[in-house]
Amino acid sequence: MNYILLVPVFFPMLMAGLLLLVPKEKEQNIWVVATLVIEAILVFGLYLYEDATTTLWRLAEGVYIAYKIDGLGHLFACLFAVIWMLVSIYAIAYMKHEERPRQFFFFYLLALGALMSLCFAKNMMTLYLSYEYMTLLTVPLVIHTREKQAVRAGLKYLGYSIFGAGLGLLGFFFLHIYCTTTDFVAGGSLNTLLVAGNESLLLVVAFLMILGFACKAGMFPLHAWLPTAHPVAPTPASAVLSGIITKAGVFCILRVIFFLFGADFIGGTWVQKTLLILILITVFMGSMLAYKERILKKRLAYSTVSQVSYVLFGILLLSPIGLMGALLQVVFHALAKNLLFLSAGAIISETGETLVSRLSGIGKQMPIVMGCFTIGALSLVGIPPTAGFVSKWFLAQGGLSETIGFVGVIILMVSAFLTAGYLLSIVVHGFFPQKEEMEVEPEVYTENRYMTVPLVILAFGILCLGVYPSGLQNVITEIVTHLF
Repeated sequence: MNYILLVPVFFPMLMAGLLLLVPKEKEQNIWVVATLVIEAILVFGLYLYEDATTTLWRLAEGVYIAYKIDGLGHLFACLFAVIWMLVSIYAIAYMKHEERPRQFFFFYLLALGALMSLCFAKNMMTLYLSYEYMTLLTVPLVIHTREKQAVRAGLKYLGYSIFGAGLGLLGFFFLHIYCTTTDFVAGGSLNTLLVAGNESLLLVVAFLMILGFACKAGMFPLHAWLPTAHPVAPTPASAVLSGIITKAGVFCILRVIFFLFGADFIGGTWVQKTLLILILITVFMGSMLAYKERILKKRLAYSTVSQVSYVLFGILLLSPIGLMGALLQVVFHALAKNLLFLSAGAIISETGETLVSRLSGIGKQMPIVMGCFTIGALSLVGIPPTAGFVSKWFLAQGGLSETIGFVGVIILMVSAFLTAGYLLSIVVHGFFPQKEEMEVEPEVYTENRYMTVPLVILAFGILCLGVYPSGLQNVITEIVTHLF
């Protein structure tokens, strides 16, 4: 029993409650940032407690709430903590233009606690409850403005998420019977004696569970909440929904495949092939819809639909190099997509413009913001020396080893060209407006320095990890080796 594991889960929740007692806005801002800095330090410090475990509450035999540290959970927790901290700095400046900032930060801190609970969950029961709490606590971030459109989008997000989680819960009931334990065990925990003769049933269960959790990751056909929720939510919420919350779905899929069923059980079956087909449809569809979309935040939302499915593609290849590329893409997409959404929010909050066509020449007036946007765009396309090139290289290497993976690599390349079209066109028109647009007297816009700080840090991180990825690769290699 090591209760240190409970600290990163309940610390932000406790501080969220105490935030309601802080009277002044300036003190509230300091409280939030200090909380998230301490949280990040706590999460990174947990590497000293590898394999630590603790049980919080036992309901029945085999049904209990427990936490454990492993490499995969710690990687996701560190990523979530860092991004949550950086976005909070941006949010302090952004929320000055919004009503009820205290309410926003209250749910923002609570949601991080739920994410930490998800990352350190020891078993399926803990994972499921954490997943549901994460959904419930992020809905208020979507509907924060309380406008009719926002409420409708929040309810859509809630409906899709509960349906997906319901499929996961259905699978849990079966796994409780057919697994030796519902604790997460590398390689899976299916009871071979009970599985014999029931393989077809369990493959259906595996498919439904993965499909359910893929809803949060924005995979077709359960992707529709993403482009609806992102444009109406405050930009800090859009950023973490796109860059982080989608990765919670990815994390659950990793647990289901590699820690419950086992890659060997799913590999080569109709489940793997069907999911790969759905994933590739999502990659192409998301890129096409993003290319056609004219609203900036909605274009970025469709981009997320496509780019997160790159991660799912690497996972469902069920190979070490594919998983390596997938986990690298988790980190690099989180950095790039948060950077793009925060850059977009900085532009919209200053100019009030939401249409891509109205952003010509904005790069000359907001050079730092658009410069950072450019780095994020290059990373999503996969152009060196940005980090996105590294993850896509591994994904391509993994795909070339499989027949359907070879088709997948072609679709990923087509998607990359489309990504260049819908992102780099913004950059080109932002820095090099057309002649007739230059003749119009432009309005004067300025950059908020508090908003630009997280942008510069994220852009710097993308470049550093693109040039020197070896440290992160070593960490991920150890995780992958443990699973194969």
